[in-house]
Amino acid sequence: MSNQENSAISPKRIALIAHDNKKDDLLAWTAFNKEKLTKHMLFATGTTGRLLAEKLDLEIERMQSGPLGGDLQIGAKISEGKIDILIFFWDPLEAQPHDPDIKALLRLSVVWNIPVAMNRCSADYIISSPLLESDYERIAPDHEEYKARLESRYPDLIN
Repeated sequence: MSNQENSAISPKRIALIAHDNKKDDLLAWTAFNKEKLTKHMLFATGTTGRLLAEKLDLEIERMQSGPLGGDLQIGAKISEGKIDILIFFWDPLEAQPHDPDIKALLRLSVVWNIPVAMNRCSADYIISSPLLESDYERIAPDHEEYKARLESRYPDLIN
């Protein structure tokens, strides 16, 4: 598989998501890092975005609530190259009704090679990285080989 460079220049586009039992953790983390985060474009799922915007007076582009499709909306933005970093405080001890959406979101993060923090410690590493404030050149996978294989296998269905 060949790779293509995809520029993620400052300001970064950061998605913030938290399950209900982790919203207070994300709120505290975001409050602590507010000065750094305000230099970037912020996105969030519905309830999390509303909480962060109202409590911390942040400008955040909000999607639907996670169970109503918000995780999938963030995933779509990742696949379109419109999210550079995912901060997702998820609750590993509680079942989620939209678990397939969560798995799809995390899968897309790997497919498109974006950094993901799933707890406060990993979020601290990302927010404190010097790469956050630089013109980091993320290597995004080139999926043309995959697309060509599909086209050769199903020529009447593709395009």
